[in-house]
Amino acid sequence: MALLTDFGEKDFFVPSLKAVIAGINPEARTIDITHEVPSFDIRAASFILFSCYRYFPKGTVFLAVVDPGVASGRAILLAQTKKYFFIAPDNGLLTLPLRNEDILSLRELNQSRFWLTAGRTTFEARDRMAPVAAWLTKGFSPKELGPTVRIYKRLKIDEPRRSGHEILGEILYEDKFGNLMTNIPFSMFPRSRRPKSKPGVVLNLGRIRLDKFALSYAEVKEDRPFFLVNSQGLIEIAVREGSAAAALGAKPGDPVSLRFQEP
Repeated sequence: MALLTDFGEKDFFVPSLKAVIAGINPEARTIDITHEVPSFDIRAASFILFSCYRYFPKGTVFLAVVDPGVASGRAILLAQTKKYFFIAPDNGLLTLPLRNEDILSLRELNQSRFWLTAGRTTFEARDRMAPVAAWLTKGFSPKELGPTVRIYKRLKIDEPRRSGHEILGEILYEDKFGNLMTNIPFSMFPRSRRPKSKPGVVLNLGRIRLDKFALSYAEVKEDRPFFLVNSQGLIEIAVREGSAAAALGAKPGDPVSLRFQEP
């Protein structure tokens, strides 16, 4: 099982989840993806989960909780794909992880007999989501855990698109170092511009124009903003040993464009 939350490590929230899981299935192994998602940032949680879920072994149950609407009556979902199970509130968190997945079943987890408590609670991650996740690892079928639903909430995250000699996209995520990851994959570059050393492209971020494309952080002088292809194959804006977000005053959701120069 893999856990992702915005609970932090200071309080009792994370150990409470793990204790409930261990109480139901002592053999369940839990991996912490992170508990340092910025508070209430559903978009960041969706991106983080999207960025790492495919590296987990088949059968992993992902319990992802960033839930500003806790106890508001929004549904709790279980999505089953060919390899994985995802449990999360129905608030858009699963937008990116499920974007390219074939969903075998989508269910609302409303069967109170699998919960820690059937009454009203302000800690649904502990009292409802964690128990259901644990019972799932014990071999219970998704069919037993709740009825099928047809739709789930999606965040408004546009796909990158081509427009003439440009690719239009947006900043998806700011990491711990202040690097700005966009939604533009290197695979969208024209084939003639695929050699990474000289792609002949400039990046526009508002009124800011970046013309330095690098293969790595190390080849750029300190304090100079540049862009590169990161480990996920996405275009990323960075400052060596600094924060691109702070240097450029940029944030997730800001539009970016790549313009290819004439050869």
